[in-house]
Amino acid sequence: MHLTELDQECLLHLFSHLDKDSRRSLSLTCWRLRDVFLDPQLWMLLHFRSPCELKRDNFVLGPSLRYLAICWHSSRVKVCNIEDWMKTTFQKDLCSKHESLVSDFLERVCHMCPNLLSLTLSGCGHITDDNVINVLRSCRGLRSLSLENCSRMTDSILQAVVDPGHNLTEMRVDFCRNVTQAGLQEVREKRPEIHLSALHSADMIPDSKPEEKTQIRRALQKFLIFS
Repeated sequence: MHLTELDQECLLHLFSHLDKDSRRSLSLTCWRLRDVFLDPQLWMLLHFRSPCELKRDNFVLGPSLRYLAICWHSSRVKVCNIEDWMKTTFQKDLCSKHESLVSDFLERVCHMCPNLLSLTLSGCGHITDDNVINVLRSCRGLRSLSLENCSRMTDSILQAVVDPGHNLTEMRVDFCRNVTQAGLQEVREKRPEIHLSALHSADMIPDSKPEEKTQIRRALQKFLIFS
């Protein structure tokens, strides 16, 4: 029996064991396999290992998507997490090549994936509270939200979780340095039904403005001079 003679259910099962690139390669061989590649049932879960993968055409984004993960574990994440005013020209140029990729992709998710149940973002140093809040507002059925090492997340995302209008049951904000203990406590008090995890987030040194850094440096200098 030829591969294309299998029914849709069997082909979907076979495709489900392939990575995104292999699925696309097969889809280019004939119209029958192209139809399988475009079947929404094949794309209920998407996992990306770097922002650059978001630009490829080896996946289908649509209302069938239930589980989305963008996890970037790279030394470049350290550069992304540096406060903008402290970055060198080289570091800014490095970030400019990918800084809007995740936020632009999440905007597409807001418009195309209303049935999303789980969102995991790790090492996404350029996304803001607004990017994630828009997902919460657009994907009302979202149950699980995991944010790890996303340095621009603040208490604003926690406030959005406290507000009614969504169905979150689980939230993680690990290693997010601009999240405070007060913000976490408010979620625990006002939305006790949400299982909240915050590994090290409120214990890290938060961002500060350039003038605040200068004041701290001057105070330290005075202390050293007169001590």
